[in-house]
Amino acid sequence: MLHTLLTVLQVVCCAAIIGLVLLQRGKGADAGAGFGAGASGTVFGARGASTALSRATAIFAAIFMINSLLLAYIGSKAPSEQPKSILDEAASVQHSVPAPGATQPVPVSPTAPGASTPAPATAPNAGTATAPAPPPAAPTSNPSNQSPPAVAPAPEPPAAPAK
Repeated sequence: MLHTLLTVLQVVCCAAIIGLVLLQRGKGADAGAGFGAGASGTVFGARGASTALSRATAIFAAIFMINSLLLAYIGSKAPSEQPKSILDEAASVQHSVPAPGATQPVPVSPTAPGASTPAPATAPNAGTATAPAPPPAAPTSNPSNQSPPAVAPAPEPPAAPAK
């Protein structure tokens, strides 16, 4: 609430300073008054409005500077809770709750070293019925249809010298 009030005051001061500066005469306007061009068009008299406009500009400039410092101080303090929009709340709810029909992966137990690696187990997709994958074939100790592995013959020992 205070931040909004100070921001509105900042905008009002800014507009007032711009308006007051545009109403003031430049430094070169006094040179034209010596030839009779300046005194006839003044609303505030022969002295002009330079003192009133200058004073008002200085007051608004001081308010503007103090207000800028206050806004910087308030903006640097960490708020206790950020205001949330509807989209922020919807995003946080969407991340915390799984979508309907979504499947969670089934954890796979670790296998012993040397054992064959089973196929990864996953839950079936929603709406589709699939048969589970058959387990991989276990290696057998006596293969009947496989040829024995080729083994190189052992080298013969050197012959003994004849006596």
